[in-house]
Amino acid sequence: MTKHKIFFGNSNNMAKVSNDSVDLIVTSPPYPMIEMWDAIFFQMNPEIKNKFENKDYLAVFQGMHEQMNKVWDECNRVLKEGGIICVNIGDATRTLNKDFQLWSNHTMINKYFIETLKLKALPIILWRKTSNKPNKFMGSGMLPPSAYVTLEHEYILVFRKGTKREFDDTSIRYESAFFWEERNNWFSDVWFDIRGTKQVLTNGNAELRERSAAYPMELVYRLINMFSVYGDTILDPFWGTGTTTLSAMLAKRNSIGYELNKEFKSVFNDYLHDIKKISRSINTNRLEKHFDFITQREETPKHKNSNYGFGVITSQERGIKFYNVEEVAHDKDVWSVKYQPHTFLKKTKQDELFR
Repeated sequence: MTKHKIFFGNSNNMAKVSNDSVDLIVTSPPYPMIEMWDAIFFQMNPEIKNKFENKDYLAVFQGMHEQMNKVWDECNRVLKEGGIICVNIGDATRTLNKDFQLWSNHTMINKYFIETLKLKALPIILWRKTSNKPNKFMGSGMLPPSAYVTLEHEYILVFRKGTKREFDDTSIRYESAFFWEERNNWFSDVWFDIRGTKQVLTNGNAELRERSAAYPMELVYRLINMFSVYGDTILDPFWGTGTTTLSAMLAKRNSIGYELNKEFKSVFNDYLHDIKKISRSINTNRLEKHFDFITQREETPKHKNSNYGFGVITSQERGIKFYNVEEVAHDKDVWSVKYQPHTFLKKTKQDELFR
């Protein structure tokens, strides 16, 4: 069973989360200098609004990141030694006072995490969100030098607190492992296969969604599988509509979320209606993709998965085991999830190959 807790309040003071209690942080914060987030930063510190009205935009940019840094301080406090932080962040482009400029959010976060928090920077991922819109290019069309490069990517910044994590019992790592071919895709430094989430709701909460930091569940689910094991605790200090909690449920991890707006809870509950179906679908899809990968290889695999009976490339994959969501219980702002092992049924030539 896993537990998922939501606290409604400002994550610059996560008093309800103990020191050194979180294994992985996955979040997508408000992006400084993106217009839709101005009001939130102005509310946090009215001086930022004053600077904006006085057209001191560099001070605005720095002030917004100073507010974010308070949350990063708390993240550092609650993260365990060897724990990982993944921050999905995009840079901002904006025309202010008739002057177009890029505001490098990822640079500011990198600098603070490394120089102030003393976290270890790990290789980053570029999440490429290609757009085919004809009006995606900015500036003066074909006229140099005032045409501008279009931003079609965001950064997934990855940091570790202290030294590499140690395990007293390594069996949970082997059960939580991913397939060889998944490793080759997931640990590439550029992701092309995950598309952005369109921020539109059909249940009357369109305005609410416009103020959320929606990012694809596939992205969060992947990061959780890459950097944690079954039973770990995942934190999202900018919870939004609960994408991280949903992904943690599907990945059989515990989770904690902090969120300012209580209205997002109803949106999250809507997501849970199909969670059992989504869970089975994800697990089936991953196993079928692997089975097809193995059966299409000319070389017979040297190893066999003990839970599903099919071949795997390395010995580290022999213990992989998937779990389906069986039941979700809700009590106030805590959700409890029960699981059952996923059963993989594949016809064709499995028995012939691995008899």
